[in-house]
Amino acid sequence: MIGGHDARFAETESIVTPRQEIVRQDLQVRREQRAAIKRQAPRVIWLTGLSGSGKSTIANALESRLHALGYHTYILDGDNIRHGLNRDLSFSDADRVENIRRVAEVAKLMADAGLIVIVSFISPFQADRDMARTLMENGEFVEVYVDTPLQECMRRDPKGLYRRALMGEIKQFTGISSAYEAPTKPDVHLKTTTGAPSDMAAEILQYIDVARS
Repeated sequence: MIGGHDARFAETESIVTPRQEIVRQDLQVRREQRAAIKRQAPRVIWLTGLSGSGKSTIANALESRLHALGYHTYILDGDNIRHGLNRDLSFSDADRVENIRRVAEVAKLMADAGLIVIVSFISPFQADRDMARTLMENGEFVEVYVDTPLQECMRRDPKGLYRRALMGEIKQFTGISSAYEAPTKPDVHLKTTTGAPSDMAAEILQYIDVARS
């Protein structure tokens, strides 16, 4: 007889690895119809960069601009997601990979609903960002590199995390004791030391085309 803990583990395993009898259901309303009624083209705008680089600030500036223009949007923020959906994950490399896998799947569902999704995650590994791109329709995924030098991020240190990481209080901290793989060919490359967040948001808007005739 399987005990309570083992039973829950077995149930989780069946959810994580779909079996052959789990078949995708066809939906009567197509993703194109959902986007058309919103009069916009779905996008997943993926902001990646070090902690303190300005991702969240730029994401909010971008969403404010899009909202003012009448677009339907949502921000998936790394800190917010770790308070709920991903609260069970640590900062090990394996859990960082799972962190991005989950949020990429959520972003895909939101894009399928016709939304413009702004993802603000450190997402340190290129392979995970590439995986997220493959989930989306062609041209739908926009990788935005929020390029702020490590020393500038450490100077800003809005949450005091770099100070704690340097003191050894935080293990596996990206940029200090855990690697960050900067994009080599991002769709949009923002050098944040050369402009304000509103300028960065405008640069992203110049790149993307979300209008639907």
